[in-house]
Amino acid sequence: MTRSTAKKQPKKQKRKLTAAERKARRERKEKFMTIFINGKQKRVPRPQLIEGLPPDEFIARNADPIWLHQNELWELMPEFDPVDESE
Repeated sequence: MTRSTAKKQPKKQKRKLTAAERKARRERKEKFMTIFINGKQKRVPRPQLIEGLPPDEFIARNADPIWLHQNELWELMPEFDPVDESE
């Protein structure tokens, strides 16, 4: 049989996902992301975000000096210059 005379088989349609499978897929996409390592796909946990920022950057932007001091995050505290206070 040659190609031109052979009948083409209809393509098999994909089955639809059940509601539980769609929900599981959505949750997996929220928790994990796919990256390439040595040419292979690997699923790794997504980094935590607070309002779209990594936790360290969010704290650095939004924490007040008292909270930073109470939680021993002195490296994030703004510099205090007594010369500016006297003017």
